[in-house]
Amino acid sequence: MKDTALVIMAAGIGSRFGGGIKQLAPVGPNGEIIMDYSIHDALEAGFNKIVFIIRRDLEKDFKEIIGNRIEKLAKVEYAYQELTDLPEGFSLPAGRTKPWGTGQAVLTVKDLVKEPFVVINADDYYGKEAFRKIHDYMVETMDETKEVYDMCMAGFVLANTLSENGTVTRGVCEIKEDGTLKQVTETYGIQMKEDGLHAENDNGEAVAVRADQLVSMNMWGLPPAFLEELEKRFPEFLKTIPEGNIKAEFLLPQVIDALVQEGKGTVQVLDSQDKWFGVTYQEDKAAVVAAIQKLVADGVYQEKLFSDL
Repeated sequence: MKDTALVIMAAGIGSRFGGGIKQLAPVGPNGEIIMDYSIHDALEAGFNKIVFIIRRDLEKDFKEIIGNRIEKLAKVEYAYQELTDLPEGFSLPAGRTKPWGTGQAVLTVKDLVKEPFVVINADDYYGKEAFRKIHDYMVETMDETKEVYDMCMAGFVLANTLSENGTVTRGVCEIKEDGTLKQVTETYGIQMKEDGLHAENDNGEAVAVRADQLVSMNMWGLPPAFLEELEKRFPEFLKTIPEGNIKAEFLLPQVIDALVQEGKGTVQVLDSQDKWFGVTYQEDKAAVVAAIQKLVADGVYQEKLFSDL
């Protein structure tokens, strides 16, 4: 079987562990966190390596809370996203306090990942179908010898990704007739109200979205050569930051979209009917706990997620 890796972006977990950190809030009947369910589903789909992207100062606590457990189930490696990890010739701007975004995060795995890999957020629940479809695409279809990057993504039905407790931001997908991605439009303030769906563009202007449209939840299936593209484009991004801008981010979806627009990559959109959920707002936690309880009651998961731990 072809090797495949699960890469989890967890560097944004925050400076302290405990009740205030949404990625580590217990949601399962035996104290499982959302990441446990993603790892379970990925291993079940056939992924055989886990790479956690974390901050180096959180390594000890992170390993105690989840890493040491998962090492008993699969090969685990760690990559470290740091604010000061910049290409040669660049220095940290005065006042910059946050790392450089999801593109920089994924770039940190360059020396660890030599196989096709899926990237996910630490605090999102994606469901089994997306992991299975991405793994199958990587193993059966992805062509790493093509001149253009052969990529894939999980597309979730917009209505299945909303929060009852506030607005959300989603990458709304436009898809070509052949099932590949045409473009992703970052759309803000999405919320279901009595008169229907509301959404805005980045200027705060109202835009139309449909409940059945597919959206990106930052779940990308990528060939290992893609990491070389990130390495090339990160310094190009840094050169374009206007002086005084200390919040600009090198974002993974923007790099992928640029490759698509330049004709250097294709993204096969793999639709999933599973309901996404996550703790966007503190009030979401109760809904996530209830959703996990229902999945257990329906037999989707065992009550004790990892029976051999």
